[in-house]
Amino acid sequence: MFRKLLATPNDWTLTLLRLALGIVFFAHGAQKVLGYGFSATMGFFTNMMHIPAPFAFLAICAEFLGGIGLIVGALGRIAAFGIACNMTVAILMVHSRFGLFMNWTGEQKG
Repeated sequence: MFRKLLATPNDWTLTLLRLALGIVFFAHGAQKVLGYGFSATMGFFTNMMHIPAPFAFLAICAEFLGGIGLIVGALGRIAAFGIACNMTVAILMVHSRFGLFMNWTGEQKG
C-alpha cells in the first residue's frame, strides 16, 4: 500500500494539474510576500487574525515555496502536504464562516 502511495504515474493530466495548482498557490504566496509585503502580511495574520507568528510564517511559506515546489516538481509531495495543511486551516478558520470568496478584512461575506 505504501509503495502504491509513492508510485509516480506516467500521466500528463496530473502534471498539468500540478502545474496549475502550483501557479495558483505561487501567485497567492507571492502576493503575501511581495505584494502586501512580508511584514504587513505577518502583521495582519498575527494582529487581526490572532494566528501565532510561527504558524503565520509557515502559512506564507506553504503557499509561496509550496507553489514553487509544485511548479518545479521538487519535493512535490511535501509541498502538496504543506499546502493541504494550510488550506485545511484556512477552511476551518475563515472560509467556513465567510464562504469561498471573502474580502481582505474578513468581516463580511464576499
